[in-house]
Amino acid sequence: MGEDSGSGTSGTSGTSGTSGGTGIEVRGFRPGDGPGLVAAWCRGLPYDPITPRRFRDKVLLDANFDPPGLRVAVRGGEIVGAAYGVRRLVAMTGTDREPDRGWIPFFFVVPDARRTGLGRRLLTDVLDWLRGLGRTRVDFASYTPHYLLPGLDPDAYPQAARLLGELGFRTRHEAAAMDRSLVGYRMPAAVLRRATDLTGLGYRFATPADDDLVELLRLAGEEFSPDWAWAIRSCLAAGTPLDRIVTARAPSGALVGWAMHGAYEGRNERFGPFGVLAEQRGTGLGQVLLHLTLERMRALGAHGAWFLWTDEQSPAGHLYRRAGFRTTRTFRVLRWEDT
Repeated sequence: MGEDSGSGTSGTSGTSGTSGGTGIEVRGFRPGDGPGLVAAWCRGLPYDPITPRRFRDKVLLDANFDPPGLRVAVRGGEIVGAAYGVRRLVAMTGTDREPDRGWIPFFFVVPDARRTGLGRRLLTDVLDWLRGLGRTRVDFASYTPHYLLPGLDPDAYPQAARLLGELGFRTRHEAAAMDRSLVGYRMPAAVLRRATDLTGLGYRFATPADDDLVELLRLAGEEFSPDWAWAIRSCLAAGTPLDRIVTARAPSGALVGWAMHGAYEGRNERFGPFGVLAEQRGTGLGQVLLHLTLERMRALGAHGAWFLWTDEQSPAGHLYRRAGFRTTRTFRVLRWEDT
C-alpha cells in the first residue's frame, strides 16, 4: 500500500527505536495517535483515504486490536508512517483462533519520508512481532472481518509491491473489484423470463422474515464463509432493513441462495455478499438474484453498484460481466511464510 524503497534496520518488536540518521522513532500505537495517523494515512495512501470514524471502527474497535501490533513512525512529533499487524484474540467462528496465522491489513509512508528504508523497517518490525507470537503465515491484506482492501493494488502502489516481494510476500491469487452504473437500469427481458420460469417451477424469491434469518446465517456461514455470516448479522443488528436481502427457496422449500446490498458500513451501493448453493448453479438462479437486487438498489436511488472482491475467471466473475459489471481495480492477495 504505502510506498518505500531502499534498505533499513528493524526496530525491536513491541518497543520503541530510532533509526540512525533519520531521526524517526518506531513504536506501538498510543492514545492521541489517531488524528495524526489518519492524516498521514491520507497522504501515504492517496488512492485509499480514510476518515477518523472508519479508522476507529475498522481498527481501534476491532476485538483483535493490540496496540503493540500497530507500529507508528514518528519524526519530530509528526506521524510519517505506520504498519499494522494483527492476530486473532477472538475466534472468527467456534474456538479456532488460527494460532499460526497473522495479517497485515495496511502500511504506508508519507511521501517526504520515503527512500529512507522506513517502509522496510515498519514491515520487518511487524513481521518480527507476529513471528514472536508464533505466527508462521502472514497475509496481506485479506484480514476478516475488518479488511479495508482485499490486497495490494500494484498499479496504485508499485513501490509497495516491489518492497513486499523483496520481503518474501508471494501472490496467492488476484481479486477483482467491479462496478457498474445503474443509471437507466432495467431488468433485462431474458432475466425477467427466467425469473418467471423458475417461479413456475416452484422457486420463490422474497425478502426474508425475521425467522428466516437463522437459516440464512447457517447457509452463509457453513456453505460459504463465516465472514459473510458475520457481515449479515452485524448489518441487521445495526438496523439495515431486511428488504436489502433477496432470498431464493427451491420447490422443496429449502433456502438455496440469496443476494443483498448494504451489508458493509451501511453502503447501499455496495453489492454482496451473494451466494447460491453449488447444486443450484447453472439454473439461472444466481442471475435472477443478482438482477432482483440491482432492481431494488435502483429503486432506492442508487446510481451504481460495486464490490471489492471476485475472481474474474470464476463463474461468478463471468456472471457479473454479463450483468454489465467491469473491473475497476485488481488486487494481489499476498502471503509471507516463515522459512
